[in-house]
Amino acid sequence: MQITVDLDLCESHGSCVFAAPGIFSFDDDYLLYEPAPDDGLRGAAEKAAASCPVRAITVAAAP
Repeated sequence: MQITVDLDLCESHGSCVFAAPGIFSFDDDYLLYEPAPDDGLRGAAEKAAASCPVRAITVAAAP
């Protein structure tokens, strides 16, 4: 699985961090994320993407 976050769109609402703390976190005010998490986290990744109010997160199959 591949996760992409458009950091130009991201407004740091943090909904992704609550939906998938194993993938997303904050360091000070900057969003950090695992771009290629284990496929077992797909459900959490999709929930995080759906919860993003600005739709900055994309979840895709691994290249």
